[in-house]
Amino acid sequence: MGKKFGVIGGSGFYDLPGVKEREKKEIITPFGSVEVSIGEIGDREVVFVPRHGKTHTIPPHLIPYKANIWAMKEIGVERILATSASGSLNENMKPGDFVIIDQFLDFTHDRDFTFFDSVGKVVHTDMTDPYCPEMRDVIRRVMEKEGVRFHFAGTYVAMNGPRYESRAEIKMLKILGGDIVGMTGVPEVTLARELGLCYASIGIVTNFAAGITDEMITHEEVKKLMDEKSEILKKIIIEVVKLIPEERHCNCRFAPGEV
Repeated sequence: MGKKFGVIGGSGFYDLPGVKEREKKEIITPFGSVEVSIGEIGDREVVFVPRHGKTHTIPPHLIPYKANIWAMKEIGVERILATSASGSLNENMKPGDFVIIDQFLDFTHDRDFTFFDSVGKVVHTDMTDPYCPEMRDVIRRVMEKEGVRFHFAGTYVAMNGPRYESRAEIKMLKILGGDIVGMTGVPEVTLARELGLCYASIGIVTNFAAGITDEMITHEEVKKLMDEKSEILKKIIIEVVKLIPEERHCNCRFAPGEV
């Protein structure tokens, strides 16, 4: 079997049709242990990590991002596909739309955000294009084939959570160029790049963010739309995994640069 592929999201392999879950495995990392599910999609071995835990008990600001990404690297994953629920700051990106994220703005704080945090080894990591272009192109082709409404580019704004944003914050983020907003995309993407892994993320627009409309944002609203989109999202994930080339032709693995 070829190189492993990683999936980070909110549901287990039992939710992905046609996936043969082979085993669960505990990966011991320098940042804590991570339980992963290992299965197969076609002839591709896939490693799945539920970022909020098996029963969605970990809030976004407490997710063990470093442990999750390190575990992926440790077990042999080279590419990671992530999914996340997102609020829209862009009136053209409507609830139910998919966004193939290409940039981010980071407004998180107090998170363990880098592997290079000790004296003696200075590493600067290129983040010009944070999301793997090769993976993004495959996702685009799959979404075109499935006929879903999607946007090939979008700037993801990472907020700390667990609260939602104020009307004034959303106004500011929109002025700065944000398209969608969420709580889990950073430092996931930056940690993956620090380890030379390819990473791509699909944002699922679940609602308009605060102040874009006059509706109050509720968790029930977000969950309802995610449930509605779950079947097509699962199909997209499976098709992307099948179509991703085994050999990488992008520059993601060359991004970390030691001084």
